[in-house]
Amino acid sequence: MTRTVPTRVTLGALAGVVGFLAFVEFTSGVLQGYYTPMLSDIARHLGIHDADVNWLEGSQLMLSALVVPAFAKLGDMVGHKRMLLISTALTAAAAFVLPFTASFVVFLVGWALMGFYVVWLPLEIALIWSRSRAMEGRSVITARAAGMLVAALETGAILGALAGGALIDMLPLWIVLLVPAVLIVVCFFVVLFGVEESPELTGGRLDTTGIVLISLALIAFTGGLSLLRLPGGVTSFWSWGMVVIGILLVIPFVRWELRHDDPVIDVRMFRSPALGPVFLTAGLFGVSVLGAQAPLSTFARTDPGVYGYGLGTTGFATSLIIGIYLIAMITGALLFPVVARLLTPRATLIGASVLVGIGFLLFLPLHGTYLQVIVNMVIVGLGSGALVAALPAAAASAAPSTQTSVATGLTNSVKTVGGAIASCVFGIALLNGVVAGGASGTAGSFSGYMTVWIVCGVTALIAAVLLVFVPKQAFTDTRV
Repeated sequence: MTRTVPTRVTLGALAGVVGFLAFVEFTSGVLQGYYTPMLSDIARHLGIHDADVNWLEGSQLMLSALVVPAFAKLGDMVGHKRMLLISTALTAAAAFVLPFTASFVVFLVGWALMGFYVVWLPLEIALIWSRSRAMEGRSVITARAAGMLVAALETGAILGALAGGALIDMLPLWIVLLVPAVLIVVCFFVVLFGVEESPELTGGRLDTTGIVLISLALIAFTGGLSLLRLPGGVTSFWSWGMVVIGILLVIPFVRWELRHDDPVIDVRMFRSPALGPVFLTAGLFGVSVLGAQAPLSTFARTDPGVYGYGLGTTGFATSLIIGIYLIAMITGALLFPVVARLLTPRATLIGASVLVGIGFLLFLPLHGTYLQVIVNMVIVGLGSGALVAALPAAAASAAPSTQTSVATGLTNSVKTVGGAIASCVFGIALLNGVVAGGASGTAGSFSGYMTVWIVCGVTALIAAVLLVFVPKQAFTDTRV
């Protein structure tokens, strides 16, 4: 017998689920948008090449991939609010390192440790799913709440990008870098006093062996990717050896998790016809939403009068591009539950992936003017916003009840791995292309930027194809 749960949800009930979590995502958005317009300024301050900015991005993505599985599982076990507090405190401590160092190594460590903020959204979606347990239309509630959280995130990213772009043109860098650190401290107290803990926790013991095994695999894999970016790394046996070791270490991890009564990651979820394609889509989406951020910023800042390509924008003009892109993401996030109700969540995810692919491939012929770049980024933003909101919500609705936080966290982890791989590939392409193109100075190469756009566009279209194989009624409240 099939029963369809009503999907009409009042805004009052939805707001009660979201609560103060919107401010947490607003802070997360500020962190994601604030630094982007000043990446070239940070590179000059640290005395590094523009292509080396990807080291910052890659190191943060590596730590993010390591911490999400453990923090997600601990959220299900001991409380999502508790893990939000711990991750916020760690992020704040790391953020206070950045304003007071000119050492690339120290800055890199602090930047990487700020990656703890990536666990916020998975923990919040899991908390919302837990708190909406007794409500009708639970999947709709979670999807709409996710859209509201992503809207708060992107609003923060817009204001962060605009503020960062404006401040970097007026103030010393160390003062500019101090602003987000203070905001994270405020966020900590908002979580402490404003967010209620999950009503039901799974308890149990943490699978430390599983965490160690997956951590070793990720460290070896992402470490190998980092070595590939060093001079001569692409032809080095040790670089590729580390990558292969990282991949092979996944085998003992999977075997251990299949035998464990309470695994840190239930790897059987990857076999699910609904969850498997979602995780793969998250990884492919990570290529563009995470790996392409730094190249897009540095391309806009590159002086076409010197290098023959780029827009030559100021910090504030760059932040306007980012701001418009993020407005498009907000629109995509808020439209997702509306379109999904008219069609299906699966069809909406496919459409969002196609938009991302088209937007990036448009860069190939259209990249020479400010307006062309903005149009491309609006198309990318509409699709990206829908995917950012939809993927964790879809994972939560399709996951086993004891693995909600883990499933939502896995969308972030796999997305992060995709971003780390892309960051490595893009860094190599931008750095090697400088020599091949004969350009001098610190800018990346045009051939490298073309590589970025092609890879981002193609991976998004592959994700759309994968989602075709998801059951038509996946991620809905229809139960048999």
